[in-house]
Amino acid sequence: MSTTKPIIGITCGDLNGIGLELIIKTFSDARLLDHCTPVIFGSNKAINFYRKGMPEININFSTIRDFNNINPKQVNLINCWEEEAAITPGVLNETGGKYGVISLLSATAALKQKQIDGLVTAPIHKKNVQSSEFSYTGHTPFLKQFFEAKDVVMMLCAGNFRVALVTEHVPVSEVAQHITKEKILSKLQLLHKSLQRDFGIDKPRIAVLGLNPHAGDEGLIGKEEENIIKPAIKEAKNSGIMAIGPYSSDAFFARRSFDRFDAVLAMYHDQGLIPFKALAIGEGVNFTAGLSVVRTSPDHGVAFDIAGKNQADASSFITAIFECVDIINRRIEFDENRKNPLKKMTPSILANAVDERIEE
Repeated sequence: MSTTKPIIGITCGDLNGIGLELIIKTFSDARLLDHCTPVIFGSNKAINFYRKGMPEININFSTIRDFNNINPKQVNLINCWEEEAAITPGVLNETGGKYGVISLLSATAALKQKQIDGLVTAPIHKKNVQSSEFSYTGHTPFLKQFFEAKDVVMMLCAGNFRVALVTEHVPVSEVAQHITKEKILSKLQLLHKSLQRDFGIDKPRIAVLGLNPHAGDEGLIGKEEENIIKPAIKEAKNSGIMAIGPYSSDAFFARRSFDRFDAVLAMYHDQGLIPFKALAIGEGVNFTAGLSVVRTSPDHGVAFDIAGKNQADASSFITAIFECVDIINRRIEFDENRKNPLKKMTPSILANAVDERIEE
């Protein structure tokens, strides 16, 4: 597999959402083919349905039956189903979820078999995907189980601004019971490794947010900071992780303190994602850290309110494609440097080292 032009699998997401519109808009720009070879897991009938609503946008793709026929100079499509699926843009129904899952299962199977190098997923809706085959609250827990990861971290990225979560899709009333020292430590360890391997940061700095208002005010507004979060940070530091905090969430984002860190670890979904999405409009990418494979997605949902109206902005989806490609290549470079540390040395350092050996 190529390190410069990887094969990227693309799922179609909910058939009634904006996923296919994003895919059509993204790959109407043939310049993306200079960076990756895309393989869409979906249906040519579904793509043509949405293409009719965007006559000014042109996308060319070739339907392939297996991975031996991939054309690196074109957008490739694998038909995951042959039947005519009833598409009703903007409607939450069983059909949209069913075919979104079929696309996802086909793509992840190909990723596991190393037929593709990375995966970009279009949005699904958590309610209509529930079935005996798929009983997850989203992509992240499914990918964790499918790829047999001990733990994963949901991370939102926009350039150097990265926010990771301790808990994901958990009711607010249950968040506190999921905050444990072990869980925070696990997320910090995964985040630290991911920043090194996936983002090329040798000594990452990680900010840790508190759970309670004002980070607990020294125990006056909740005890989690004193009893759980601070001990987790201390243990992380003792293991060589540069974790700092806990910070009061409101002041931390209001003062743009995140600019001084390589990543932020938030305790729960809205604590991290509301400020992230407010500050990274149209640029955010969701990345699942801790997997053996690379998966990214746009940082938004199915957007039923604008589905089928040719109003979807493909910026986040396009960024997710580039981020997937970049992470794949950075992993390859990191792994090669681990095998051969001399490759990471600059020519001048290497020359000095050789001179010193000669003098000895």
